[in-house]
Amino acid sequence: MFIFKEMSIITKRGDDGMTDLMFGKRIAKTSIRFAALGTIDELNAAIGLARAADVEGKNTVTLDRVQNLLFGLMGQLACLPEDVAQYVEKGYAMVSEEDLDWLTETAKEIEASGVKFTHWAVPGAEGSMARAHLDLARTVARRAERHVLELHEAEGGVPEVVRLFLNRISDLMWILARKEG
Repeated sequence: MFIFKEMSIITKRGDDGMTDLMFGKRIAKTSIRFAALGTIDELNAAIGLARAADVEGKNTVTLDRVQNLLFGLMGQLACLPEDVAQYVEKGYAMVSEEDLDWLTETAKEIEASGVKFTHWAVPGAEGSMARAHLDLARTVARRAERHVLELHEAEGGVPEVVRLFLNRISDLMWILARKEG
């Protein structure tokens, strides 16, 4: 849990087209890194829409864990490669191989519980808001994955677990949407 000092959200620090990263670093809001961070934030909001659309109980627990893992992922990406050792030393949250394994196993368990599909899914066709929002979250996860891969190609230093993590989230969102309702 984060404890924030009381402060105004309006700092004007971004008025020049730059934004803050971890450890006092600043980057352009048009950078690939910022696009990746923004899309992961959007993914978290899309998952929140699915939760608010009354997903089934156990699925809410799963989505809650995914959302909390996304905070660690954003922290990792808000840290430039030269500051990773300091990030780790401070003990900030990071996605791990165990988190990746959990995503994979959770999707497999849900699929094994009787999810059947024989054709392309048409988002919203079932009339379920939860399903439609989970499908939206899946597409945002795919876009976030593309931005993270672009970041890795351009700057390097994005750990493999981070690159795979978003792929697994999109798989999980797809299978949850088929199971929902």
